[in-house]
Amino acid sequence: MRVMRLVIGVFIVLSLLITMSVGCSQPSLPATFVDDMGREVTINEIPQRIVSHVPSITETLFALGLGERVVGVSDYCDYPEEAKLKPSVGNYFNPSIESIVALEPDLVLTDGHSDSIKQLDELEPPITYIVIDPKDIDGIFKDLELLGKVTGTEREAEKLIEDMQDSIAHIIALVEGAPPVRVLYIIDATDPTLPWTAGPGSFVDWLITMAGGENIAAEAQGAWVQFSIEQIVSSDPEIIILPAKHGTAFTSPEVLKGNPAWREITAVKQGRIRIIDGDLVDRSGPRIVQGLEEMARIIHPELFE
Repeated sequence: MRVMRLVIGVFIVLSLLITMSVGCSQPSLPATFVDDMGREVTINEIPQRIVSHVPSITETLFALGLGERVVGVSDYCDYPEEAKLKPSVGNYFNPSIESIVALEPDLVLTDGHSDSIKQLDELEPPITYIVIDPKDIDGIFKDLELLGKVTGTEREAEKLIEDMQDSIAHIIALVEGAPPVRVLYIIDATDPTLPWTAGPGSFVDWLITMAGGENIAAEAQGAWVQFSIEQIVSSDPEIIILPAKHGTAFTSPEVLKGNPAWREITAVKQGRIRIIDGDLVDRSGPRIVQGLEEMARIIHPELFE
């Protein structure tokens, strides 16, 4: 568990630094901020009409108590329930610029993966947008801090960060010393001989590690990779985790159980194929801590009895 202790130490130091920066830096507007794309964005007044077409960002805005200021979301923004009642600007991947303009926002929040959003710069006058695209837990905290400053909710952001840090520290302490468990997270097994899984650089990989697991794809060449059945059999995962949406797994456990190549894998033989809410582990918002707890309950259920 030497690596785990090192990771815990780094996490605690980063958490303290971020908490200190949140508490000590509350610039007044107008001010210029640097977003996750490295763009300098000047905010003159606290925004009152916000459009977010990214589910994780929408969740974060509501968690900061900004629901009333959210005037537009995407079809994919389904949490919390109140978000579903907001006007839609269309698809997350390609939101309608016309719909966004019609909502007269003073701020648009995006993750930078939609090229159409760049058209907001070409409008007259242009509509201000900020890119929120954290790559790790540290990035989530920094973006919470940024949103708090931009929207005038610094205290709410600080409290949310502290609560998240406390929850993460609790889970890390709980699993420390527990024997590591080999885990395979399957994103898509349409081809059961070459399923997609989560490698280094993904939030899933971080969650598995923090929850006391050992991601068998930890040395893969990318955050989202295909893993051959030969690699899987050789690694012999003790638990297989499948993401689900509304309780239905993207890949049915029966697909694995019925495939001869998978039957001798420990997780399949022992019936340790588990389902997790994909939104908790894929969305880089406040509910990522719930994803960590769910992951820990799956990997080390004995610690929660």
